[in-house]
Amino acid sequence: MTEITPTLDHSVPVTVAAMLEHGQQQFETAQIYFGHGTVSAWDEAVYLLSFALNLPPDADRSLLSQVLTAEQQVAILALYQRRVIERIPAPYLTGTAWFCGLPFHVDERVIIPRSPLAELIYNGFQPWCEDQPAMVLDLCTGSGCIGIACAYAFEQAEVVLSDISPEALQVTASNIAKHDVTGRVTAVESDLFDNLGTQRFDLIVSNPPYVDARDLAEMPDEYQHEPELALASGHDGLDFTRRLLREAEQYLTAQGVLVVEVGNSWLALEQAFPEVAFVWLEFTEGDAGVFVLTRDQLLEHKESFA
Repeated sequence: MTEITPTLDHSVPVTVAAMLEHGQQQFETAQIYFGHGTVSAWDEAVYLLSFALNLPPDADRSLLSQVLTAEQQVAILALYQRRVIERIPAPYLTGTAWFCGLPFHVDERVIIPRSPLAELIYNGFQPWCEDQPAMVLDLCTGSGCIGIACAYAFEQAEVVLSDISPEALQVTASNIAKHDVTGRVTAVESDLFDNLGTQRFDLIVSNPPYVDARDLAEMPDEYQHEPELALASGHDGLDFTRRLLREAEQYLTAQGVLVVEVGNSWLALEQAFPEVAFVWLEFTEGDAGVFVLTRDQLLEHKESFA
């Protein structure tokens, strides 16, 4: 990988705009991968510069003409260089990722939030949750972003965040405290439902590991910084989802709903269970790979999932 090149002209004052253009050029030349919060070299440069300068997400464009101090230039260039050379996703460099318009602490103990489930949370999971759920479970919670965002959406709900990784749950705990939802949101270390007792939930939502072996081997370098435990799920990406489909009905209330993201493994899921009428959701941003099943549907196909 090529080291970031010092093409800035220091004979003239270096402005925010000049630094952003420099970052954009370097990122495009290095062909870094975007997919952890931004979609272009320019956006990535803006994100990292904003962090270095402690700018708000809605910073005014008038700042583009601001002249950077030597210290600020060093800080920004250091971030740009690590992004290019080490291929570290930007949210790991800043320690923050955004989900549902909310900031969450992230590091390499958890994957970076990027789920289309955010749109469902904004919409209150309508029309599948006709009444606001009283009990919500976020399985494979990682940073806790999905469950905590649900706590914002459903202000009276109790939310359980579950993950098999004790390291991930340390990050979860920091975000529960960050968002001051300790009274309604709890975290549990559990392999799927093993440590959840007899609780039943009106809504179970999960962004589980679903990457198949081939995709895992071909992923860009940026993904190597994320925990494999949160990505890989067997040869077809469905090891976890099969277990979830077998057991979920026991933990849903009578009108309960299961919402699961399986990403690119959606086709393998349909091929594995052709008799099941999965409801595949559509999103305004064009994302796919999220299904909904009710408890009644899970019971109807119990033998298929066994």
